[in-house]
Amino acid sequence: MQDLRNQFRRLVAILHHGLAFVGLAAVVIVLVRGKALFFDEPPGPAAAVGSIHYDGAISLLERVDRADSEKYRALISYVSRRYRIAPDVIERFVGAAHDAGRQVGLDPLLILAVMAVESRFNPVAESLMGAKGLMQVIPKHHLDKLLEHGGEEAVLDPMINIALGARILKEYVRRTGSLEAGLQFYNGALADPSSQYAQKVFAEKERLQQAVRQFGRPGARSSV
Repeated sequence: MQDLRNQFRRLVAILHHGLAFVGLAAVVIVLVRGKALFFDEPPGPAAAVGSIHYDGAISLLERVDRADSEKYRALISYVSRRYRIAPDVIERFVGAAHDAGRQVGLDPLLILAVMAVESRFNPVAESLMGAKGLMQVIPKHHLDKLLEHGGEEAVLDPMINIALGARILKEYVRRTGSLEAGLQFYNGALADPSSQYAQKVFAEKERLQQAVRQFGRPGARSSV
C-alpha cells in the first residue's frame, strides 16, 4: 500500500511538472508570435511625418498633394541634374530639409541652399577646419548636440547632419538678430562686411525658388 502511495505521488508530480512545462511553452510561443507580428507591422505615417530625422521610409512625394508633389519633383529634378546626384538621394535630402525647416522655423529652400554652398550635396565632405557632412558641422563645437544622437560619429549621418545644421543655423540667427548675420556666423565670417557667404546662399536659394516657380509654365517640365 505504501509503495502504491509513493508511485501515485510521483505520478502526480510528473503530471504537475509536465503541465507547467506545456503552459510555459505556450506562453513563449504566444510572446514570440506577438513579437514577430509587432515588428512585421509596417510603421504608420505618423511615425515619420513631421520627424526631423526623416529617413526616406515614407516618400516626401507621398506626403503632399498632387500640385505640391509636382513642385517637389521639379525641385528634386533640378538639384539632381545640377549636382549630378541620383534623384532618390536628393529626395531624401529635400525631405530632411523640409522636416528640419518646419522643426526649427527656417525655409527648407534656405537649408538646401546652405547644403549646396557648403558641400555641393556631398554627405561625406570634410573641410580642412574639420567641418563634416552636408551642412559642414564641426563636431568639436557641437558635441553636446551630437551626444543626443549617439556621439561624434553621428555627424556623418546625412539626416542627422541636416537636422543639426538647421538647428545650429537657427541658433545663430537668433543670436545675431538677422538671417544674413546668422549665415555669416555659420560660415565663421561674421566680420566680413560684404557678407559674401550669405549672398552666395541667397543666390542659390533664388535658383531653387526659380526651379519651383517654373512649374506649370509652358515647356517648364522639360527645362527643369
